[in-house]
Amino acid sequence: MTADTPSTPIRDRLSELRRELHRYPEPAWREFYTTAKLVEEIDRIGVDELYLGRDAMNPGERLAVPPADQIAEWREMARERGADPDVLDRLDDCTGAVAVLRRGEGPTVALRVDIDGLLREESEDSDHVPVAEGFRSERDDTMHACGHDAHMTIGLAVLEAVAESDFSGTFKLFLQPAEEKGGGGRPMAKSEHIEDVDSLFAVHVGLNHPTGEVVAGIIEPLAVSSVGVEFRGESAHAGLAPNEGNNAMQALGTAIQNAYAIPRHEDGATRVNIGEVEGGTASNIVAERIEAGAEVRGETTELMEYMKEKVERVIHSAAEMHGCEAEITTRGQAPRSDSDPELAALVHDAALDHPAVENAIAESSFGASEDATYLMDAVQQRGGLAAYAIVGTDHPTGHHTATFDVDEETIPIAVDVLTEAVLAAGRGEAARDS
Repeated sequence: MTADTPSTPIRDRLSELRRELHRYPEPAWREFYTTAKLVEEIDRIGVDELYLGRDAMNPGERLAVPPADQIAEWREMARERGADPDVLDRLDDCTGAVAVLRRGEGPTVALRVDIDGLLREESEDSDHVPVAEGFRSERDDTMHACGHDAHMTIGLAVLEAVAESDFSGTFKLFLQPAEEKGGGGRPMAKSEHIEDVDSLFAVHVGLNHPTGEVVAGIIEPLAVSSVGVEFRGESAHAGLAPNEGNNAMQALGTAIQNAYAIPRHEDGATRVNIGEVEGGTASNIVAERIEAGAEVRGETTELMEYMKEKVERVIHSAAEMHGCEAEITTRGQAPRSDSDPELAALVHDAALDHPAVENAIAESSFGASEDATYLMDAVQQRGGLAAYAIVGTDHPTGHHTATFDVDEETIPIAVDVLTEAVLAAGRGEAARDS
């Protein structure tokens, strides 16, 4: 089977499916309706094994898990929207899925796509396509502002195309929650489902690449760690007896100043940012509690760890200086993992042969972060191959903005290119030179 095979039912309604997913976005670890909808499509396609929720990952390795009451609230909303109650029961308090096709002897090839939305409001402008054509998010506080609705559609269509092909071996589709929080890659990478994977593909649309352009493999993604910080001090009247307080606000201020003063490393690029602060009660009260969100990045995983260690030391030192306590939690994290050229070459070859691809790029520096690298690294550490591809799409504004949208002409291009790459991997065309 090649990329020019006759269209299947799911391929005939790619736009319809993507728009349905777009209307019901759900944030990290709350993708209950989304997972149920994906299961509905997977059941129609037919697979040999389907693992849901906790069974799809190592749940003890999850990051950025919201409070239980929020998870329960979104689960109930999914039920009210008509999600299959049996699926919700199987999911319990966890989301995501792994679908498996077993087609006899051969290698194990996998595709990973992400499924979560973002906690931000979607534009109501009349010229925003989802508004004009009636598929704007039905939740005012959540939207698919990064193309994950397209990613899921691509993943399902590739699954069906492989199911109908002469593929020999095992194919796995990882439907990963919580990418936006860097929380879902690690538990899937530390599950048994990744252990036999010989070749892993991941995909993203857009990222400032236009429709008709394909990057076969990204390199140089930044390793990242996102942390939450809580400073706890002692309140006091700021005018009457400020000396009786231990000012959490002062501790935060010291930490911010010193975090940005961390020496950069000779071995490569590093980043630090404190971008979220909440706390205090009134201008005349010494602040007793402050919460903050920070992140560090590095050109390598080791450089990220260097920055993380320095930031944690800065935070604890600032707290001690001002008589406070500090608690640090890791919210999300992802290592660096570069695409293997042997596997990226299969994507590149498929793109070169596709009539709608005008520019096929063998590799490109990423410069951002993505927790698919957890799965890529897990495969590579066991001797397998991994490649992260970008399929360009014209998007009117940047990712994570209120008016972000996907050019739907991108979706069938991605399906064709990835399907052909998966089949080529199944034929062993990406094997390393011995």
